[in-house]
Amino acid sequence: MVAEIPVTDPFLASVLETSRAARAQALQLAELIEQHKREDADGSLQITRQHKVLVANIAQLRGLHRSACFAARDTKGATAEARQEVDKLHLQLQNLKYEQMHLRGEIEACESFNHRYQELPLIPVEEFLAQHPEHANDDENTLMIARIAHEKAEREALEQQRQELLKRKQKLTAENKKRRDDLANLDKDLEKFIDAAKPIIKLLGQQA
Repeated sequence: MVAEIPVTDPFLASVLETSRAARAQALQLAELIEQHKREDADGSLQITRQHKVLVANIAQLRGLHRSACFAARDTKGATAEARQEVDKLHLQLQNLKYEQMHLRGEIEACESFNHRYQELPLIPVEEFLAQHPEHANDDENTLMIARIAHEKAEREALEQQRQELLKRKQKLTAENKKRRDDLANLDKDLEKFIDAAKPIIKLLGQQA
């Protein structure tokens, strides 16, 4: 036997109450007709009254039934809208979960990525802190940034020195080339001088 579900809605409760009253009235009328099968004035009058009451109950029940149908239609519409909203929220929740999973994967990939800065030949931490004690209380990330900045500054300074030495080398190379050219020109002038002096040397030799 299926257990009856208690009705808590006031409107439905009134519908059930009217339905029970109409049913009881119909049964009472049927019993009254059965008792007064023979026509007599008193019996017919009583049956007529009971019939009117039954008709009134049925009319009220029809009105309640119509209102219940309209209410059920409105409830279905509201339920459909609520279901759509729930489906929308559920879809948004699923999207957030997928986005969360994606972000976690990206974070794990970033944390496990071997960046090139880890291969930089930085000076040891102890040596860096000895030179820059103001970074003694920095966290690991801030300390690494400071060490990289220090390495960058050192390399820029070395590069500047290299550029200066390169310019100095180029200057010395140019000066050496000029001296070689000067010596070469001097040799040419000396050879010309010797060639020009040969007749004089020859003449002096003959006089001697």
